Amino acid sequence: MTRSNNPFAGLSPTKKPDYPLQAPPAYTATAPPQSGDDYLAALSSPARSPSPAPSNAGSVISDSGMSVSTPEDRYAFLSSFDTIFVVDDSGSMSGRSWPEVENVLNAVTPICTSHDDDGVDLYFLNHKTPDGGNIKTGKAGGGYYGIRRAETVHEIFTTVRPRGGTPTGQRLHSILRPYLQLLEQRKGDFESVKPINIIVITDGAPSDDVESTIISAAKKLVRLDAPMHQVGVQFFQVGNEPGAREALRELDDDLGDRVNGDLRDMVDTVTWEHGARGVLTADSILKVVLGAVVRRLDRRRTSGESRR
Repeated sequence: MTRSNNPFAGLSPTKKPDYPLQAPPAYTATAPPQSGDDYLAALSSPARSPSPAPSNAGSVISDSGMSVSTPEDRYAFLSSFDTIFVVDDSGSMSGRSWPEVENVLNAVTPICTSHDDDGVDLYFLNHKTPDGGNIKTGKAGGGYYGIRRAETVHEIFTTVRPRGGTPTGQRLHSILRPYLQLLEQRKGDFESVKPINIIVITDGAPSDDVESTIISAAKKLVRLDAPMHQVGVQFFQVGNEPGAREALRELDDDLGDRVNGDLRDMVDTVTWEHGARGVLTADSILKVVLGAVVRRLDRRRTSGESRR
């Protein structure tokens, strides 16, 4: 039986994550207010009815009537998306930032795999594995695929050492290119291609052109008439480098201006304010990704996108 990969055509049943979630730190998301904050607030609110009957209070529901998020399972959407991590391994990441990122991935991997047996994929900006990827499945080369255990994350981080620059644009291009080619081949059958969320964790400003990579991908998604939720890119800052904060803000706020405002919104960023150095957690990352998914769901509805 062929399984649909469209989260809005019907989500698969998911089980409650068996990994304890940490309370998120104070952070500032530079995404616009409609990025899902209202939905996230609803998730923490108890159902008002005392009835023991099932309730949709605090739930985010797709057009098909299936749950994207519920009070019992905030991250149900993970079963319908492939999660890809891109980690900055430039020289500036050595020190406190490196174990911090490892700890986040150690925590988030079991949450993702409790919803999706595919596991998570992991790429670094500089370090590349000999694996050539798989063009038939839209997988770029040079990464680690189907990671299901925190122990695997630890093993990887003990072999990779931060060095070099911050070629964020180049790495994103290499990841997006085979996936967009797959979408082009499957045009008219997007349900057979699982949507992706690319989570980029970095401490510095890119040393290359990230904007052009994102603009090119967004334009291609529009040409293909791909669903609004098909590709999401979320940038998270570690450390407190002001240059990184400004660079990430520009990615979120200024891209539309470069193309006269006519650009598909597929980017969200989280930065630290006023030199503060917060600590990323699995929960804080997944809340932002959930907010991005919910916002794109809303844009799909308001734009009149047909159900796929």
